[in-house]
Amino acid sequence: MYKFKSSVLRAVIVLTLVFPVACSHAVWAREAAPAKGGLTIQPAVATTAAAKAMILGSTRAGKRIVAVGDHGIVLLSDDDGKSFRQAKSVPVRSTLTEVSFADDKSGWAVGHRGVILATSDGGETWQLQRSDTAVDQPLLSVYFRDKNRGWAVGLWSILLDTMDGGKTWNTGKLPPPPGGGKTDRNLLHIFAGNSGTLFIAAEQGTVIRSADDGATWNYIATDYKGSFWTGIALHQGTLLVGGLRGKIYRSTDDGKSWNEVNSGTKSSLTTFCESGAKIYAAGLDGVYLESETDGASFVVNQREDKTPFTSLTAASSGQLAVFSKNGLLAGLK
Repeated sequence: MYKFKSSVLRAVIVLTLVFPVACSHAVWAREAAPAKGGLTIQPAVATTAAAKAMILGSTRAGKRIVAVGDHGIVLLSDDDGKSFRQAKSVPVRSTLTEVSFADDKSGWAVGHRGVILATSDGGETWQLQRSDTAVDQPLLSVYFRDKNRGWAVGLWSILLDTMDGGKTWNTGKLPPPPGGGKTDRNLLHIFAGNSGTLFIAAEQGTVIRSADDGATWNYIATDYKGSFWTGIALHQGTLLVGGLRGKIYRSTDDGKSWNEVNSGTKSSLTTFCESGAKIYAAGLDGVYLESETDGASFVVNQREDKTPFTSLTAASSGQLAVFSKNGLLAGLK
């Protein structure tokens, strides 16, 4: 398991924070043979059960849907999510946590062992750009503004950026948090607002903001003390972050201030998605929320089987591709 820098209690808390990531780690660890200084990097295995693997991140690459998850699984769909197939070549078997595309061909995925993968053919084949097998400091989120400029974040405030499409990755540094203490908050999701401002959803009810392309970062506190697992910038410019215990916070001033939205649930939220006039949030216990008020209010629903949701992506048709702890789902209900 993860070797955290503080107490066992902190480790338990963080594993709860990153529930989808943590659940899959033990399985993968048994597959990779130990080597001096760390673990051996092994390629993903082609399997007929790929669609049943835990999927943690998904996005669009043009009209194609690309999803990533456990055991280095990458799934591709060219028919608006009606069917998926496994990518031809993925150089790692470690869990992949998130994926981002700058256009229909150029994409990046991140995950355990600090891996960063890149593709130039829409996700068919992937190349390893970075890994760190000496310590399992997972990267949990990645965002690319264009084919050159990108960021990746993860546990213990790891913050990486590139200006050359990932040929080189630089280690950034956040300032100490307000009130002092170590710069070791877990960074769970990075995204950008419509103005280009960068945001990181993080621990302790914190949103970390940069208005200068990542040169400097500021901690924006909310009145919540739990963790934000995910975030989204809506087409109209509204920002949402959500996470532990169903908390959702909303900003209409480019992230300078945040106000709580009554989500109507205590189930933790893992993903947001916008499709047409509707905004969706989904998470643990099979709970999914719908909003037609730009995220100002939500209607709560729940699957009968309570399957935990992990990621939603809107297809070009507007239909949702739905992913879970148990892989691809036919729909939200």
